[in-house]
Amino acid sequence: MIRAREVSPVEVVEAHLRRVERLNPRLNAIVALAPDALERAREAEALVEGGALRKPLLGVPVTVKDTIAVARLPATSGTKARAAYVPAADAPAVSFLKEAGAIVIGKTNTSELALDYTTDNTVFGHANNPHDLARTPGGSSGGCAAAVAACLTAASVGSDLAGSIRIPAHFCCVAGLKPTVGRVSGVGHFPVMTYPFDRAASLGPLARTVEDLGLLFDVLSGDAFELDGVQLEKRRSEAGAGLKGLRAAWYADDGQVPVTPETREALKSAAEALRSAGLIVEEARPPGVERATELWLSLFSRATQEMVATVYKGREEDAGPTARALLKRAAESKAARREDEQRAWAERDRLRAELLRWMERTPILLAPVGAVPAFRHEEARRVEVCGRSVSTFRAFGYAQAFNVFDLPAACVPAGWTRAGLPVGVQIVGRPKEEKTVLAAARVVEEALGGWQPPPEIPPPGALP
Repeated sequence: MIRAREVSPVEVVEAHLRRVERLNPRLNAIVALAPDALERAREAEALVEGGALRKPLLGVPVTVKDTIAVARLPATSGTKARAAYVPAADAPAVSFLKEAGAIVIGKTNTSELALDYTTDNTVFGHANNPHDLARTPGGSSGGCAAAVAACLTAASVGSDLAGSIRIPAHFCCVAGLKPTVGRVSGVGHFPVMTYPFDRAASLGPLARTVEDLGLLFDVLSGDAFELDGVQLEKRRSEAGAGLKGLRAAWYADDGQVPVTPETREALKSAAEALRSAGLIVEEARPPGVERATELWLSLFSRATQEMVATVYKGREEDAGPTARALLKRAAESKAARREDEQRAWAERDRLRAELLRWMERTPILLAPVGAVPAFRHEEARRVEVCGRSVSTFRAFGYAQAFNVFDLPAACVPAGWTRAGLPVGVQIVGRPKEEKTVLAAARVVEEALGGWQPPPEIPPPGALP
């Protein structure tokens, strides 16, 4: 609409800010607004009037997770230890967004230090799911997903070490992409993405459509700063080319935790969509995924405990519940032996090689994001699946698998529960084959309806 001059960047930004003012008090998805958003919109409007339309996100309002540096906006990472921190410079991914013409209008809520699958912290409190305010939008990029789902922003940038983009996307009926490690710079994120996190964590986009994910991924990876309308249309027409005849496998059981019947039905529907698009689809569990959660814990839990201990050293009273539990665990656990760490990485590398050999023949996987849809706030530690009580972390081993094995994975809406909650599915591809992943995700989106707006959110005071 901006490119066609049907609406101005100022009108677009003002409309989003009005929606934030009206709905965010109930969602708590956005925790800081950019004071210069309208000034940036006026600058974009001047570029449009001058005919400078080659920036692919010119005038588009976006938000950024509170763990990622945006110059002159808070970057608390949901912890009191950083409550006063305001970075002077943008993270590289944010610089790419701005270079492409996007207008950062605010920062989105997260869990404390991006530690769990809710969006709750002692600085800003908890965010709510726009499809059911009594439920979490997921974590740790839950504020991103809630803001995108409720149209408080056109898109958002989150981060993902154990499903933190895909789980909120699944909970909130939006699309999200975890790229292959290194495709989007993680510099400027806190907690910092150094070893061992640099082997599994990635920044990535959340949006309402897979087409938007593709454009945002190109921008975030430094691949699309200046695209005119003809180039954008060409990119749209090419999306999905080359899928016909590819082999895809789907599975609804990782051998560890069952999924809800509604999750399995969404997977079957997504598999049928791919089959109808000309792919050769079979039900088959890929090798190694049953080891995902145990490997994740072996590879990253000790480093996570050490990170938390460093952040709260000398100020342990500032730690929230999740961080306190990790501090207690760190104090009680024995130091990891170097040979145990080496053994875990060796197993991971062996299983990853086996999985990649398997994917030479079957380059697309279709998997659950997790065992359950969005859970209630009070269920943050354990959920019930098919009559079985499961820790929340283990319920999402389906997402953790593709951090452990470093494969690109997108979440796309694929169904609904009888209670009206969205169900997303994962499309997974081989390393650096994000384009194939997104093309398959778009097939599922077009067949099954994609993003649907949440119910009208009542104003503050309308509900207890």
